[in-house]
Amino acid sequence: QVHLVESGGGLVQAGASLRLSCVVSGTIFSIHGMDWYREAPGKQREMVAHIFTDGRTKYSDSVKGRFTISRDNAKSTVYLDIDSLKPEDTGVYRCVAPGVDETDYWGQGTQVTVSS
Repeated sequence: QVHLVESGGGLVQAGASLRLSCVVSGTIFSIHGMDWYREAPGKQREMVAHIFTDGRTKYSDSVKGRFTISRDNAKSTVYLDIDSLKPEDTGVYRCVAPGVDETDYWGQGTQVTVSS
C-alpha cells in the first residue's frame, strides 16, 4: 500500500519561510513524478508544483519564484520550500503521487496558516 505523509506546516507570519516534507512509502519513489497541491477555503484546489523523475520542475504562475520543489530519492521524500509567505498562501498542502499503478495517491496534508 502506498502511503504519503506530509509535515512541516504551521502558523507563521507573512514574509517567513517554510519547508514542507512528504515521505513516500510502499512504492519505488524514484520512478514517479510528484505533485504538491494547495487547498484553500473558498478556492479551487490548485497544483502548485510538480517534479519529474529527472528533477525538472514546473510551477503554477501564482507561486513561481517563491516555491521550490525538490526530491531526495534516497529518502523517498519530496520537499516544498516556500519563501516570502503571504496570507493568500494559507491552506492545506498535500503531496500526490500521480499514476502509481493507474492510481493517484494523496497524503492527508499539512496546514499552513500565514498571518498578516
